[in-house]
Amino acid sequence: MEKESSGEKANVKDVATKKAPVYLSKISRETFDKLKEQILRVLVVEKKYRERGFSAKELAQLLHTNTRYISIVLSVRYHANYAQFVNRLRIEEAMAMLQDSRYADLSIEELSDVVGFANRQSFYRAFCQIVGKTPREYQEAMSSDV
Repeated sequence: MEKESSGEKANVKDVATKKAPVYLSKISRETFDKLKEQILRVLVVEKKYRERGFSAKELAQLLHTNTRYISIVLSVRYHANYAQFVNRLRIEEAMAMLQDSRYADLSIEELSDVVGFANRQSFYRAFCQIVGKTPREYQEAMSSDV
């Protein structure tokens, strides 16, 4: 009985003193915060996610860092890899455009092109994965809510 008790204490102690994941030790807090801001500036403010070929490697080169650091920031802060993060940004913009009457004349293919998808199939796959509906279903649901 005594051994189980001390064993449980050891497990609790192990959990309480667990270190941060090893990959976090590869980047300082200052670098992490700076990169987070730079990534948001380039991808969100400058809307680089619209460029089909804009890769994590190009982002890293632009920010004078490496893809591992980009990956760490996106993983820790946004729980996503580069492709997932970029696709979320694209889908968020597509959702806004589907609700905006100024873009009513755009076909789904044109819309997917504007937000940076290489083809309609990739757009549909990402949209359904993130939103749970096709772009058309989403558009119809939004127009019926108005």
